[in-house]
Amino acid sequence: MQIRPYAADDRADVADVCVRTGDGGEDATGLFSSDGLLPDIYALPYVDREPELAFVVDNGERVVGYILGAPDTRAFASWFSTEWWPSVADRYGRTSDSERAIVASAGNPERMLVAAVDDYPAHLHIDLLPEAQGHGLGRRLVETLAAALAARGVTGLHLVVGLDNTKAQAFYRRVGFTELASTPDGVVMGMKIDQGIRLGRRSNQ
Repeated sequence: MQIRPYAADDRADVADVCVRTGDGGEDATGLFSSDGLLPDIYALPYVDREPELAFVVDNGERVVGYILGAPDTRAFASWFSTEWWPSVADRYGRTSDSERAIVASAGNPERMLVAAVDDYPAHLHIDLLPEAQGHGLGRRLVETLAAALAARGVTGLHLVVGLDNTKAQAFYRRVGFTELASTPDGVVMGMKIDQGIRLGRRSNQ
């Protein structure tokens, strides 16, 4: 398996990985009225707006994992709420309470603006199918995105992980993230990008 830059032909695979890891890391296929809901929030807007900050794991046949980044969360949140989400929102929210809650949250740009957003302006989403886990690819994806962000002069990166997802929290700590805050939506973790790159280089020595 290799890590490479995202290409336009990967779009469907990226959406599929998003769905198949969308229920706290487990398969979310069939969980909502359309399997397009999660990718339309957490994957496709990233590859469409910032394809140069999308990197995928390729097993030789298809994409089995990815990392997606937004270098300026404030700008991304504004674009998402005013341009992207209005173009897709009408497809969703007509069934379950859980789906309506996700749709309502997606339409609120404030959901992305964590308290530390100005110190850690970039954010990421990373997902790996089971076959791509346990090979060090998650760390390498974080290092790859961090290097790309550093090249743009971005100095801080954050993410939000579920309160109960202690396995993911442990992984992020190992690759250089620290806990910034805990909210009802999850644990906010941040990394100064130069620190993350150094940690990654040391791990490979």
